[in-house]
Amino acid sequence: MTAIRRPTRRSGTARSCRFALGAMSAAMLARPAMAQQGAIPARDPLFGAQPDPAPAAEQADAMTEPLVRFLADGGPVIWAIAALSVATLTIILWKTWRLAGAGAWRRGHARDAVAAYERGDHAATRAILTHRGGPRSIVVRAAVAGRAEKPDALAREDTLRVARNELAEAATGLRALELIATIAPLLGLLGTVLGMIAAFQALQESGTRADPGRLAGGIWEALLTTAAGMAVAIPASAALTWFEAVIDRMRRDIEDAVTRIFVAPAPPPEDRARAAE
Repeated sequence: MTAIRRPTRRSGTARSCRFALGAMSAAMLARPAMAQQGAIPARDPLFGAQPDPAPAAEQADAMTEPLVRFLADGGPVIWAIAALSVATLTIILWKTWRLAGAGAWRRGHARDAVAAYERGDHAATRAILTHRGGPRSIVVRAAVAGRAEKPDALAREDTLRVARNELAEAATGLRALELIATIAPLLGLLGTVLGMIAAFQALQESGTRADPGRLAGGIWEALLTTAAGMAVAIPASAALTWFEAVIDRMRRDIEDAVTRIFVAPAPPPEDRARAAE
């Protein structure tokens, strides 16, 4: 005889859970229809719908609108100044990279080589200067090699030639920065003058019905180019001064190193023969 199992409390709980899950599924299936009728918001998190991209686009437009209006109000002159600003930033970054790669801020190897030369340790001097590509190291290497291979007068002339070439290479691009720092304010002033001419022409055409507000608007729009030109010229001038200071320090270091090499005792004959080989 098969015993009939009595229903336990666990089976009742399972039925309750299945009922709750079914109710939740029915509610989720019914939500899209309710959303279409406007009963609930369509962007309910339960749907997994993507957020509306309209606010982000509106925010981007709000951020770019002042710039577009600024370029439009300034006219062709403001576009020329904007191009100069891009060129200024490019030259500053490129020049910083070039000077860093040339070792403009590294003086240790050339200083150590000169100190070794003054001690008479010419082998250590050559070892320190091997495969060094900075302007200081190149000039010091030329001075050491020239003094070992040539008379002092010829060695000085050759070292001076190498130093001039290295410093000229280090100064590449500074003329462009100087030109931008000079013409950017002049372009801004030109745009302001042209804008003032246009504003007063409009005032003359309006006759007795002149609108002071319109005149003031034309004047401040004309002054935008002056402000833009100064905003480009100031960083260009500051960067130019900084680069010139870096190159001047390189020049002083090179002059000091070359002078110390030529006043040091001459290398012995065996070192001269080794350098000639």
